[in-house]
Amino acid sequence: MIRPANATNERALIVILTPGRIERIQVAFDDKNLVANAGLLMVSTLSQSLGLEELIEAKVSLGKRLGGANPGAKILTLVHAMTAGANHIDHVDILRAGASEAVLGHKVSAPSTVGTFLRAFTFGNVRQLDSVLDTALGRAWAMGAGPGASQLVIDIDSTICEVHGTKKQGGNFGYTKCRAYHPILAVRADSGEILHGRLRKGSANTARGVRPFISDTIARVRRGGASGEIVMRFDSGYWSNDTISLLEKLKVRYSMAIRAGTKAVKEVIGEIGEDAWSVIPYTPGGEAAVAETTYGGRRLVIRRTRLIGKQAELWPNWRYFAFLTDMGGTTVEADQFQRNRAVIELVIRDIKDSALEHLPSGDFSANGAWLASAMLAHNLLRWSARLGEITSAGTFVAAATMRTRFISIPARLVNASGRITLRGPRHWPWANKFLHALQTLRTLQPATG
Repeated sequence: MIRPANATNERALIVILTPGRIERIQVAFDDKNLVANAGLLMVSTLSQSLGLEELIEAKVSLGKRLGGANPGAKILTLVHAMTAGANHIDHVDILRAGASEAVLGHKVSAPSTVGTFLRAFTFGNVRQLDSVLDTALGRAWAMGAGPGASQLVIDIDSTICEVHGTKKQGGNFGYTKCRAYHPILAVRADSGEILHGRLRKGSANTARGVRPFISDTIARVRRGGASGEIVMRFDSGYWSNDTISLLEKLKVRYSMAIRAGTKAVKEVIGEIGEDAWSVIPYTPGGEAAVAETTYGGRRLVIRRTRLIGKQAELWPNWRYFAFLTDMGGTTVEADQFQRNRAVIELVIRDIKDSALEHLPSGDFSANGAWLASAMLAHNLLRWSARLGEITSAGTFVAAATMRTRFISIPARLVNASGRITLRGPRHWPWANKFLHALQTLRTLQPATG
């Protein structure tokens, strides 16, 4: 049983400074027992229950290449540093300060060692690391984080990760006119987990490789235990009859935006009678309505919007947004479901504000390994929150919130008569939730398979 340290019989040294006299405070970085991110104990506890170090050692083999030894400890060094907010290789040094290594359960590698290790990766090694994510997902879901027989909604989208300099292998110019990478991601809509991801060159068009990516994603979640209905949502950049045919073959339902400005789609929209439009709530100064028809034998839902009032002269005409779907429900419900796809933008912003803010290497495969590690760190935060009962099922929690409340906790390791205690600050607002989460995660049965 985990209990907060008893402070009733302790003597406390309280220093009171008059306002404006903070210059009297002296600073020394010399406490070898301090842990800057004590909440990593919670994440590393889950990492051990998932058997991540052993799993990485079993799946990732860099042979005799320089830096290829001990992949388990090196990947976890990177992943746990990313969990604490690292977005550069040098940031792994935060795990080497004070007594931080003691709460991790593995040897911490130096930044230079991690850099050499990443540069030893090949395309095949990146796929090996991707298989670690596959297995870890199944294990976390088996512990209770999965959708089970409930509906699983997956959003597919890509993002632009801008890079600088001409030596970034694969960092090319695309439709944004900036040098970048163009990774594609599959995100679980209710929890924000990244189910699958691929690093692509910056010159890749939006839909490049999407069909094998979809097949891999569906196979992964089915292996992970998702036995209920699966729905995938897309924006118009992925519109393709071949993609829809694949989804139908895989028995996956879909909601896919299409380009409403094409001649054929405009003709179909023009045939909709005015009385067929249903008004829906919209922002002040505007109005919106939805209607539906068929296109190519499939259900087509259209939303139109325009400005009203004094702003109408800026954009007086209707703007149309359309999507194909095989989902049921009313037109208004189908439209709302498609608009809820915006949650993937929150997830992408979340990971780009942390580990994916920077792709550190000039080597494409090294950056692929960085992306895979970032996805694992991203998911570990969500699994810790869900399995530790910090959040309920279907709740999205931002990484910044998790770090502020449950990871970036300053604490001191104290050994009193052989009893080791991690002592955090008194009156920490989320202390009880943290203690409950840690206790809950410690009771999970270690996963295999």
